[in-house]
Amino acid sequence: MHQGSDGIDLEQALRILRRRGPLIALCVVVVAGAAYLYSKHETKKYTAVASVAFSSNPLSEQIAGLQTPTGNQLVQQASNLELVRLGDMAAKTATQLGHGLTEGKVARSLSISGAGESGVVDVSATDMSPAFAAAIANTYVRQFVKEQQSVNRQYLESALALVNKQLEALSPAQRLGPDGLNLQDRAQTLRLLAGLKYGNVQIAQEALTPTSPSSPKTSRNTALGLLLGLLIGLGLAFVLERLDRRIKGPEDLEEIYRVPLLGVVPDSSALARSGRPGGDGAGRALPPVDAEAFNLIRAHLRFFNVDHDLHTVVIASASPGDGKTTIARHLAEAAARTGSRVLLLEADLRQPTLVQQLDIRPALGLTDVLIGALPLEEAVQPIDLEMAHGDGLTGRTMDVLTSGTTVPNPVELTESHAMEALLERAKPAYDLVVIDTPPLTAVSDAFPLLTKVDGVVIVGWVARSRRDVAERLHQILDGSGAPLLGVIANGAKSAGPNSYADKSASVAASSDEVSLPEDLSSTAKA
Repeated sequence: MHQGSDGIDLEQALRILRRRGPLIALCVVVVAGAAYLYSKHETKKYTAVASVAFSSNPLSEQIAGLQTPTGNQLVQQASNLELVRLGDMAAKTATQLGHGLTEGKVARSLSISGAGESGVVDVSATDMSPAFAAAIANTYVRQFVKEQQSVNRQYLESALALVNKQLEALSPAQRLGPDGLNLQDRAQTLRLLAGLKYGNVQIAQEALTPTSPSSPKTSRNTALGLLLGLLIGLGLAFVLERLDRRIKGPEDLEEIYRVPLLGVVPDSSALARSGRPGGDGAGRALPPVDAEAFNLIRAHLRFFNVDHDLHTVVIASASPGDGKTTIARHLAEAAARTGSRVLLLEADLRQPTLVQQLDIRPALGLTDVLIGALPLEEAVQPIDLEMAHGDGLTGRTMDVLTSGTTVPNPVELTESHAMEALLERAKPAYDLVVIDTPPLTAVSDAFPLLTKVDGVVIVGWVARSRRDVAERLHQILDGSGAPLLGVIANGAKSAGPNSYADKSASVAASSDEVSLPEDLSSTAKA
């Protein structure tokens, strides 16, 4: 599934995370650091908790003969919570404590909660002073219990008055009977309970002075900052990835064109210098790491010869600036250095650059051959190749056929029978013909060649080429019948000084300084 579709598969998501890892890490550090600093500078507050317990079956109701049926405990607990919240307890607490306290300040500092069906209600008070927080919580629950005791006393007195009234209505004989004696016992018990200040609520636990602040919670806030920073970083990473239409890595080229990756060419100063006019001149050897990249590409292309002959290969790109000319040149040189007969053919007839890159004479070239002004053998220029590591091998050359005279109709020439005949003639004469073409989405000159060659290789510059342009080119090539072999990722990050190629190059360089035994030396020269 590619990025242009509605979803992102796991492999693509992991690539995004690797590419955007620094951004995600930055978001995590910034947000977590901000949360930590905010917590450190926030005013410390302390919370003290006092508890009151409600009786689930008040004795006073049983004695008064007014017992209510037991209901749902959760409903009863909710009723208890409301009972603690209501009333003027906050105002009474503020009046008793003083110190500038108001009813509003007390109410804002309180938090009332229940513990399931236990009948216990917690009253929490928060203040910048730990002692004052405990004083607020304790004063509030004491005032509440005191008020409830007053209510219960009034209730008992009312029940006692009711019993006395019932006794007065009895005759002397009835008072000595069972009902009269029962009413007298009840009246005596009610007078006793009223004197004891009995109630159905009492203080379960008084608040202690807290020793550590309840806020800010630095560890918790920092952990939440880490989580929030991670979420922000991930969100930014995927949003930027969606908005950024550049090809991010070699695997994107494979994904778009649905062909194998033939090689990765590093972004090196030596390659950049060789691609400029005047450059390093013709046949100059690349540094070992850069040269090995083209040797690998050449080796991968040789596998295509297993099923069919691969003599003519087009090196193309979707857009200008992808480095296709430089890659075509060095790929041809890499093959020629192995002893293959190679022709580098410049089919970019609008903006040719090989003459300037190779610093060779601007002789007649491809266009002159196609119009019949010159035979192929006379238009080709041989170039001597410099060998790497001073291995003593000489005589390696590469043939170059530049674009030649500028013409007003390049499409007609590349589509002509003369071009097809030239390619057929070059196949038996060379082991490999590497053809440099114009960008495929810029002009149509190269499209006639795509079906006349044995293979097509697409070059894309990592972090520069646009994904939508590459996807459009793939749609065109998919229906053209062009023999697309693979892709080359240009401009990739270098493997670094510890790479395998660098180590092997250093070993090769050092071996040049070691004197070989006479028999081995003569064998090597042979």
